[in-house]
Amino acid sequence: MSYVKVCPLAEIPADGALGVEIDDTPVALVRSGDDVYAVNDICSHAEVSLSEGEVYNGTIECWLHGSCFDLRSGKPTNPPATQPVATYKVKVEDGDVYVSLGSDD
Repeated sequence: MSYVKVCPLAEIPADGALGVEIDDTPVALVRSGDDVYAVNDICSHAEVSLSEGEVYNGTIECWLHGSCFDLRSGKPTNPPATQPVATYKVKVEDGDVYVSLGSDD
């Protein structure tokens, strides 16, 4: 599994998100407490940027219609979204955030 260096951890707001592109894939880097997650940045319901939404209780909320997605699984926790968003592996080393878009299944 290959990881790509994306940005310094300090660029991601505390309990917030940063939208980035990795190999033409829109990714929302999300800090929730001390954890960092990466999910596809496009809401599965309305195709708007999730990184512009609110982060709370381990979820990110789509700003348009209010669907929340679990940062661990990508699954929606409430309607109107019914489809999950992709999640990606993240690691933080020496203050930098690395993401792997590949699956290790």
